[in-house]
Order: sequence, then C-alpha cells, then structure tokens
Amino acid sequence: MSDQHPEPLDESGDEFDAIVDAETDRDPDLAVIEAGSRTLRTQAGPPQDQAPSRPADPEVDKDLREVEQELAGRWGETKLEPSVSRISALMDVLGEPQRAYPSIHITGTNGKTSTARMIEALLGGFELRTGRYTSPHVQSITERISLDGAPIDPERFIATYRDVKPYVDMVDASQEYRLSFFEVLTGMAYAAFADAPVDVAVVEVGMGGSWDATNVIDGSVAVVTPIDLDHTDRLGGTPAEIAGEKAGIIKQGATVILAQQPVDAAQVMLKRAVEVDATVAREGMEFGVASREVAVGGQMLTLRGLGGEYEEIFLPLHGAHQAHNAAVALAAVEAFFGIGAEHARTLDAETVRSAFASVVSPGRLEVVRRSPTVVLDAAHNPAGARAAAEGITESFGFSRLVGVVGASADKDVKAVLEAFEPIFTEIVVTQNSSHRAMDADELAAIAVEVFGDERVVVEPRLDDALEAAITLAEEEAEYSGAGVLVTGSVITVGEARLLLGRG
Repeated sequence: MSDQHPEPLDESGDEFDAIVDAETDRDPDLAVIEAGSRTLRTQAGPPQDQAPSRPADPEVDKDLREVEQELAGRWGETKLEPSVSRISALMDVLGEPQRAYPSIHITGTNGKTSTARMIEALLGGFELRTGRYTSPHVQSITERISLDGAPIDPERFIATYRDVKPYVDMVDASQEYRLSFFEVLTGMAYAAFADAPVDVAVVEVGMGGSWDATNVIDGSVAVVTPIDLDHTDRLGGTPAEIAGEKAGIIKQGATVILAQQPVDAAQVMLKRAVEVDATVAREGMEFGVASREVAVGGQMLTLRGLGGEYEEIFLPLHGAHQAHNAAVALAAVEAFFGIGAEHARTLDAETVRSAFASVVSPGRLEVVRRSPTVVLDAAHNPAGARAAAEGITESFGFSRLVGVVGASADKDVKAVLEAFEPIFTEIVVTQNSSHRAMDADELAAIAVEVFGDERVVVEPRLDDALEAAITLAEEEAEYSGAGVLVTGSVITVGEARLLLGRG
C-alpha cells in the first residue's frame, strides 16, 4: 500500500474535529409475476431543500445540541427490539396523530429516500401540503422531518421534541425498554405533521416493515423499492426473507406500488397482497420507464404511468436507478389520486414535469466540486454500489476516477468494493467519525484483496483522504477528465459534504 501525505485542507485538525462533533454526534444508518392479486390497470412542485447546516443563532444551536444529546442517549437505530408496542403506546398518549392525515408508506432496500423526495415534489406540485419522514440524515437531524419539501427549522424541531417529551417519559416509565432514538423521532414526525397540519405524509421505514416504528400508520399506498441483501442479521439472508418483513407495511385494501424485484421477493409481496385484498401495480407491467436519455445535469425520461404516458420529463439526477425511482414515485402519486382504479386519466403533464425538474437528493451521485469533479454517493450495500458505479460511468465519462471509501463495519464491504473495482483507478480508504465505522487499516486489508497493493492508499482522517484523492486526480495533465467519488456510508458522505463546503 502506498501512503500519500499531501497538504491538508484549509480546516485544521481541531476545526475538523469540531465539525465532526457538531454535525455527526448521532447513531445513524441505521433499505414480476401474477399471483392471483388484482392489478391496477387504467379501465411542479416547490423546490426541495439541500441538507441544512447548523443553526446560525448560538442559543438555538445550543438547544438543538441538547436535544440531539438526549436522543443520542437512547437506543440507536442499530439496536432493535422487534415490537411496535412502545411506539403504539406513544401514539395512544399523543392522541393518535398519525390518523390525522393519509399516508404513503415506503419500504425496500435501496432508493427509498430519493423516491420519497420525488413523491413529495409531485404532491407539492398538485398543491398538497406534505410531510416527509426519511432516514438516515446526511448532515442535520432536522432533515428527517420535512414540511412542504424543506426540513423543519431547528426551532420547530426543538419545540416538537419538548412537546412530546412528557409523553415519551410516561411511555418510558410503563414499558420494559425505553423508547429508542428512532421511535422518539417517529413520534415527533407524526406529531409535527398533525400540528402543521399536512394533507398527506410520505413516510420511509427505518428498517424492515412489520415491526418498524413507522408501521403504526395505515398507508393507503404502500411503495416497495427494489429489495436486495442488507441488514441480513436482522431481516433475513435471502430476498424472500427480507420481503416477508417488508411486506408488513401492506395494509388491508391498500394499493401496492411494486418496483422491479427478484422473483422470490415479488412472490412474497404478491402473496401478502392477496391476503389483505390489496391492489398491486408492478413496474414493467402496469407502469415503468418507457425511454431514457442522458442529458446535461441529469436525464430525459418518458414514463409510463397507470393512466398513460408522460413525455419529456427532465430528472436532474443521474443513473438508471433514479429513472426507475421516478417511475415508482409517479405511479404512487397516481394511485394516491385514484388513477388506475377510479379514474382512467393522466395527471397534468406540465405539473409532473415541473415537479420532477425540482427534485434534489443530497448525497446521491451529487456533484459538490469541479476541477476536479467530486461526486458524493451514499451507497453502502452491494446493490447500491452497483447502481452508483453504473450511474457514474454513464453520466460522467471520467478518464480516471479515484475513490474515497469509508464504510461501516457491519456491511458487506468486500462486495461493495468489488462493485467499484472496475471503475476506480485508485482507492483511498478512510473512516468516518461514527463508532460503527470500519477501521481504516481493516478496510485497507480488504481493499488490497480487491484492488491489489499498488492501487490502495490509506488515510485514516477523512480530510486527508479527500486531499489525497484530489491530488491523485490532478497529478497528471493527461487526466484532465479525472474525478473523485466519495462513497461507502451516509456518514462519510455527510462529513465530506461539510469539508467540501456544502454544509
């Protein structure tokens, strides 16, 4: 392994540590066949916000840190007890806020957050007030709860926490285990949506489905993005086993929007749909991507919805996987409006175009710097890594690509690296500030197996790793088309975003 020691970034070590402490003191990260079920056949939104930075007001920042610290003292998202009893008890004492609005519930392995953002943009385009709950966050915990396409402001986040805290304490006292970090945030989101009030909630599961804390809603539309292997220690070792857990969000009489799935996962989903008399629309059959072309800054799509075709849809996101997410999002919104069941029509095409053109998804093949181009992608499992590799190859055409990878120790890191091996000229291995981060030397040992000794650089500090990668990308004039891809973890991407001035 080679060692690079370039000049450091502008931030000193102390400043970098302060940024990490301020922004990442959290426990994150926590993702077609017939089977007798009915199928759906047909018989712009407000600009979405980027990841927010710390509050400018020192007092607000202090209060937010106190809330973050209290939440961090609870079970993290990786420590789970498979039950919805605690969140149900919290909803009960809060007066069932999650019943105050209809919901679109999203599960799957990859693409949930991007799909949620697209659904939110479409609903907003049709002048509905939206609440969106997604996880994990890229930079600020406030990203998880959004109203009208933007994260709730820190003051509102703090006020919501203080409003629900007495009820949280009541439930803590009555249960065998205290409410977890994710359960409290879920309660906060549902309460904030009821208080707004929203017209519709777009809710992404934290993990799984049946016993996920979000699963106290009755989503009239259940969305299942592609299922692959992730969190296998908790959800199962095959797509079918994982699908069995995720199918728990499909409620009696709901409409299911099913992305393309492994056949065994699709069988499980369709069986569940039959059991609860749900209506199913399947990508590739009832809806899908009719055509797509790479365009400057994204891609141009023709989407086949439940009610007909929508042409000339510009999506400012890269990769075929985002086109498929767009098709799923469109079908979900059509289903929410009754298209394909009660109505044989399309949504207003201009509104759909405007909404899709407004979509952003921080940390998903996101360009944060030019000369050289630095791209961030939060891929952290093999399927996500394959999608990112395909997307960056198609959309950017780098002559040389240097990878910066910091991963979590509980992931299938070797398979992630193998997905990137064909497109990385060199790889700089590093680690983020999370206690779940894989040690840089341990990651380097795996990287050497995949890439060989000469292509691996070790820089334990992320700021050093970024500078090393940028230096490698710039070092030879013939590589003027070189770029850097930062990936491996949502936390790595969030911290890189800060260091590169996007916080």
